[in-house]
Amino acid sequence: MLRNLVRLHSRLGHALSPPTVCPRGQVLKLLPLISVNSKSYSIVTERKKFYEDVSISHGEGGMFEINLDRRKLKTPGGKLFTAPNEALAIAVANEWDTQKDTLKFYSMHMTTLCNTALDNPTFRSKDQMITAALKYLETDTICYRVEEPPSLVELQNNEWDPVLNWIEDRYNVVIGSSTSILGPEIPQATMDTFRQHLGSYNLWSLTGLEYVITQLKSVVLAFALIDKHITVEQAVLLSRLEAEFQIGHWGNVEWAHDVDLYELRSRTAAGALFVHFSSECSTVKRNLMQD
Repeated sequence: MLRNLVRLHSRLGHALSPPTVCPRGQVLKLLPLISVNSKSYSIVTERKKFYEDVSISHGEGGMFEINLDRRKLKTPGGKLFTAPNEALAIAVANEWDTQKDTLKFYSMHMTTLCNTALDNPTFRSKDQMITAALKYLETDTICYRVEEPPSLVELQNNEWDPVLNWIEDRYNVVIGSSTSILGPEIPQATMDTFRQHLGSYNLWSLTGLEYVITQLKSVVLAFALIDKHITVEQAVLLSRLEAEFQIGHWGNVEWAHDVDLYELRSRTAAGALFVHFSSECSTVKRNLMQD
């Protein structure tokens, strides 16, 4: 599969090159506000930086807190911002420390995921989160196949089938694919197996995994990524296979495609790291933010 992906990258090289028209920071994105004072979720894209130093301190119950100068970071819901381990706290602190004169909230994916885990703004239970994630299996990206053109049919079979075969073998399930608009009929046994698997994650890890699933529109690709069967770059390319195929034939839309591609990679990578960091129990033995 990797050889085929490299070949696809070569064919679509012009579409995967870095953007040259519009810098990433100039693209407007709307994501939940991350602030130290906000009492409710609101939509803000940027804010002038209001602190100089970022540090981490130990909180109650083995949690870690983020400090902006001498102020403790809070969630948009007004809760004290805490991370369950040092690895995740360092990742969040790094997002705040690398901001320049203007805080670009839309680029702070780890912070946003932590806020979601802490505030649970939609008031969902773990079972509800699992059910929402499994709904993507019914419309999974790599389960929907085209009947034409032949070249795209072949590309989908060559690139998607190995991942589909892997997950069926890995979890001893049946998923299949279909050219019908209704998609394949997923056996109840498969749904039960994945529900049990998702139930093994803690709430923080599940928050990250659901985020990856929504980015890729695929449970199969998300599981393959978290299990390290494929890389972030491969997962994103496979999730956009048809779009990349069309761009290869009809051309790119100036810089827009490049920005979308790299933003999706960034969000997917952050989600995958969040899952692994949320499962981390050890302490990172180094001083934070030291040059």
